[in-house]
Amino acid sequence: MPWKNTDSRYSSMSIALHWLMLVLLAVVYACIEFRGIFPKGSGGRTLIVEAHYMFGLTVFVLVWLRLLARTLGVAPKIIPAPPTWQMLLSKLMHWALYLFMIATPLLGWLAVSAQGHSVMFYGIELPALVTEDAAYAKEVKGWHELLASTGYWLIGLHALAGLFHHYFVRDNTLLRMLPKRRT
Repeated sequence: MPWKNTDSRYSSMSIALHWLMLVLLAVVYACIEFRGIFPKGSGGRTLIVEAHYMFGLTVFVLVWLRLLARTLGVAPKIIPAPPTWQMLLSKLMHWALYLFMIATPLLGWLAVSAQGHSVMFYGIELPALVTEDAAYAKEVKGWHELLASTGYWLIGLHALAGLFHHYFVRDNTLLRMLPKRRT
């Protein structure tokens, strides 16, 4: 799986990570949105909340791999080239998404640690980031939830921008990140 981008496409690794992380984020959001179908204290609710933690931390791990892949080459050119202001907005959006994928899982881990609970990551119990403190846990959880709500907007705007460029501007913005089609 090539790690380096070409002039016309992102690397296979970047493309795979992009779409895998979209699926993971959808699962993370689904887990937390649907936890209410299970009564508090039930095994089902515990399972779905722990899946939320585990997949959220998976996003945290994979975002660093994406950032590494991003540093291994320049982004493929957009043809025709968009105006400078669009390129600036694009860069701001991408960095906001990266910040979201780093900060949100960290805040979640911090909140769970402050609640005095353990976080399991694929069978490994992660260390607590802070000592138990209910007031701090509540504050950090509020930041985690605010950032997660902001994530809906960031992801939605990112998707809309890609679709707008594909269907209205008719440039190669979206095509650079789509998997190759077999001929």
